[in-house]
Amino acid sequence: MIVSKDGNGDFDNLQDAINAVPENNSREVIINIKNGIYKEKVNVTKPFITLIGEDPEYTILTFDDAAKKPLSNGEPMRTFNSYTIFVDGDDFTAENMTFENSAGSGEIVGQAVAAYVNGNRNKFKNCKFLACQDTLFTGPLPPKPIEGNNFGGPMEGKPRRNVKQYYESCFIRGDIDFIFGSATAVFNKCEIFSNDRKETVNGFVTAASTPEGNAFGYVFIDCKLTSNAAPNTVYLGRPWRDYAKTAFIHCYLGEHIKVEGWDSWNKLNAEKFISYVEYDNYGPGADKSKRADFSKLLTSEEAKDFSISNILGKNDNWTPHIN
Repeated sequence: MIVSKDGNGDFDNLQDAINAVPENNSREVIINIKNGIYKEKVNVTKPFITLIGEDPEYTILTFDDAAKKPLSNGEPMRTFNSYTIFVDGDDFTAENMTFENSAGSGEIVGQAVAAYVNGNRNKFKNCKFLACQDTLFTGPLPPKPIEGNNFGGPMEGKPRRNVKQYYESCFIRGDIDFIFGSATAVFNKCEIFSNDRKETVNGFVTAASTPEGNAFGYVFIDCKLTSNAAPNTVYLGRPWRDYAKTAFIHCYLGEHIKVEGWDSWNKLNAEKFISYVEYDNYGPGADKSKRADFSKLLTSEEAKDFSISNILGKNDNWTPHIN
């Protein structure tokens, strides 16, 4: 199928193309998306859907919902309804396109999710994720909220699954906890850009909520962490839940990264369980001399475990064709 804004495709908006896929779909359906700005809120709940844009600079899916935006009943939208795209279908692929939440600064609008990615074997190549606070949510949700009785959003009350996801050669931009969630996810050769909030602490790259017992959470391999923020103002991560796991392997860390590297979010209990590790990072933000004492520098032998095949499954065939 072809989606095009100029009327020369099968559909002129993306959701109509997705809706045309059978509910019981069991084979890959490729939706080619021509350059254009598609202002839509998109839901992908069917498996084996592939979205291929022409160019991530010009194939843009955007919307502007945010946590503080009022719903029709006057209640705030909250974080997990604010997404531009929600993906719950397994074996989903996206290439060569941008996913944007244009709502603006979290200080003003609250959390504003560009992509809520909840499926298993979901993969993204050469894509952009653009927002401010909470740019990319990698489901599932944690078992329960820290405050209140529910999270809200499309997965409220539904079963949680351990899922694996893969991001290659992507650009991810945000500031507060802008890569967050419970998935096991590999970020390979991605650029991770932290916005300048002009604050003493400009942000936190990750806020993992890795389920207890999972071998891996977030793993960044050969990535570049860049920013226009002041030096020593951005943390690599903080734990959304106590068993958070995040690793940076062979990554360039810009001068915006704080010398402590990691923050415990004032969760002393979490400091006993979190796994915040680094290996062979370089750049001005990779100073190892003052890292938080609850983090760890891996040995070369330990770092061998952090291969893509070991993290995502040696016998699975869902990543090689995107490499």
